[in-house]
Amino acid sequence: MTTTILYVFIIVLGFINLMLLLLYLSAKKNPYYVVYDEETKSALKRRVTNLKEELEEELVDFDVEEWERELEESIEEEVRNL
Repeated sequence: MTTTILYVFIIVLGFINLMLLLLYLSAKKNPYYVVYDEETKSALKRRVTNLKEELEEELVDFDVEEWERELEESIEEEVRNL
């Protein structure tokens, strides 16, 4: 009886080791990070900088009170439509 339990235990450990090996090889084959060359990095940095500047310009022009008023009107319209 104990030898049967021991054999099952060894088989389960072997299966777990096999699964861990497959997961390790899969992670090694497909890393989570991407390496960019310098030209691509600089292009991405320029794009992010441009997007940041555009967003900052839009935030300067953004009127919170007008947005709240439009939101309230929109909510009231939706309530009326229900």
